[in-house]
Amino acid sequence: MLEEYDVIVVGGGHAGCEAAMAASNLGSRTLLVSMDLRGFARMSCNPAVGGIAKGQIVREIDAMGGYMGLVTDACTLQFRMLNRSKGPAMWSPRAQCDKQQFSQVWRGILENCPRLDIYADLAVSLEFDGNRVTGVRTLTGARFSAGAVILCAGTFLGGRLFIGQTSFEGGRIGELSSHGLTGQLKSMGVRTGRMKTGTPPRIDISSVDTSLLTLQLGDEDPERFSFSDVPSAIQSGAEQMPCYILHTNREVHDILRSGFAESPLFTGMISGKGPRYCPSIEDKLRVFPDKDSHQLFLEPEGRGTNEYYLQGFSSSLPLQTQLDAMHSVKGLEKVRIFKPAYAVEYDYFDPVQLKASLEMKDIGGLFLAGQVNGTTGYEEAAAQGLMAGINAHLRTRGKEPFTLSREESYIGVLIDDLITKGVDEPYRMFTSRAEYRILLRQDNADRRLTALSHSIGLASDRRMRMMEEKYERADALSAMCSSVNLSASQANAYLRGAGSAELMDSRKIADIALRPEVRLSELLSLVPDEEFEKHSLPKVIDRHVTESVEISLRYSGYIERERLMAEKIRRLEDLRIPEDFDFSLVSGLTIECRQKLERYKPGTIAQASRISGVSPSDIAVLLVHFGR
Repeated sequence: MLEEYDVIVVGGGHAGCEAAMAASNLGSRTLLVSMDLRGFARMSCNPAVGGIAKGQIVREIDAMGGYMGLVTDACTLQFRMLNRSKGPAMWSPRAQCDKQQFSQVWRGILENCPRLDIYADLAVSLEFDGNRVTGVRTLTGARFSAGAVILCAGTFLGGRLFIGQTSFEGGRIGELSSHGLTGQLKSMGVRTGRMKTGTPPRIDISSVDTSLLTLQLGDEDPERFSFSDVPSAIQSGAEQMPCYILHTNREVHDILRSGFAESPLFTGMISGKGPRYCPSIEDKLRVFPDKDSHQLFLEPEGRGTNEYYLQGFSSSLPLQTQLDAMHSVKGLEKVRIFKPAYAVEYDYFDPVQLKASLEMKDIGGLFLAGQVNGTTGYEEAAAQGLMAGINAHLRTRGKEPFTLSREESYIGVLIDDLITKGVDEPYRMFTSRAEYRILLRQDNADRRLTALSHSIGLASDRRMRMMEEKYERADALSAMCSSVNLSASQANAYLRGAGSAELMDSRKIADIALRPEVRLSELLSLVPDEEFEKHSLPKVIDRHVTESVEISLRYSGYIERERLMAEKIRRLEDLRIPEDFDFSLVSGLTIECRQKLERYKPGTIAQASRISGVSPSDIAVLLVHFGR
């Protein structure tokens, strides 16, 4: 069996699904090879999408015409906007999802894509013509050829699971690991390593005394992830499901420590580096030995199941140790589990071997996306899949790659960090990784990215029109706020109620809106109807438009400062370095700088400046060498 495709995607996780849809929607005949047709974009770990910085990534995926936001909205069980008490750069949407429904919705999307074929099998080897990939061979002997291949194998390459001293093969519990691809690429000079992640136990909520736990509800007026006009499940009337907060204690910690002698993390069975910011419970006890309690969360996995996820209790300890420790947590004294916690160790590839397009530098047509690049998280994987799908399509058409810069998106920060800094532990996105957090807010992702995506044919005409109409209203509202005055008699009753100082004379709406106690949406209710008519605005304005204008007014100084900084850096991004450039030819560079530049092979002067060991004086030497 030998069929020809433009693009082949290996792996049906979050990266693979976005990659397959992006390539096919752009016009490539695409094949998605996945082991389990019931597990597309499976939530292997927590049943949630979004969170700090991750929510911003999902909004960016959606703004570009990806699907993660839409699927999340269709499956939402609870929605919360995190960090509302902080500045808007920190606001991050997060949604609990129905895990089974999430995969089902994704399957429906994939199966109804006209240029996409799906094949249930295990990819065991790649085919090459010299240093260019030409296709894929599967376990059943099927062969498929393509101009580009995207490898999105998640934790399945050489995957091995650990529960205490028990160890067995698998990428997830109950699913086979994949062998052959790592060894094949390693024989071609590709640098590989091992990483580790883990997941908590799944428990039966009917066996939990929830009356002893702290209830955590969703937002009273929940939003949705997608910028589309399709309401989420809970906006359409479905009731939000609760989460619960609980805590460990000294007794729990003592029980957990009793199992350390059989922990594969401490006995050397696991060599891979685990995620620093999502550690196992035994890692927490080792790093914080004097801490008497750690916070845990119970999160629902679906409407039609009693299965809940015990967030914060990731572990590779023996099963009996896990059970004994949980039985000592207040509320879990009689808890029953559906599935134990376990760790998984897997192969990854050093991401500095990738171009900004996520194509391998030394193997033409081979793109890598997701956890195989050393990242962790559904959102980070989906973002890479989207970009790999776009660039695989463009490569088969002989077009220039499509990339995003650090000042344009968190996706740009993610990919730039991977290819210029590499990873020594699973990479997770945080707002602190971005230099321009005020510019890269979750609320303005559509304004930043939809037009760019539309220009390459991914974001639809309808999505483009929606974005343009939204910001036309925002610009009109901003103009009204900057030109219309409110008198003391109009505003003082409201200001007194808000706990804000009264006006002595009339003031522009924009000036009053700067006060922290004031909400622009409430101020607008004081504005006469004729002012709305004069500015071609409806009396009731969408809250996302109002919020966008309010943020722009309050943070205009910070926004402008970051914009100017970004402009300076962009000049260095435009200074490209030839792919085959020999840095030994540049006199004046330090030895460490030459070694780092030869290893990472940056594509621009700006990328070179972000490599550890490359100093400002080295950058000055490079600028002189390139005539700038």
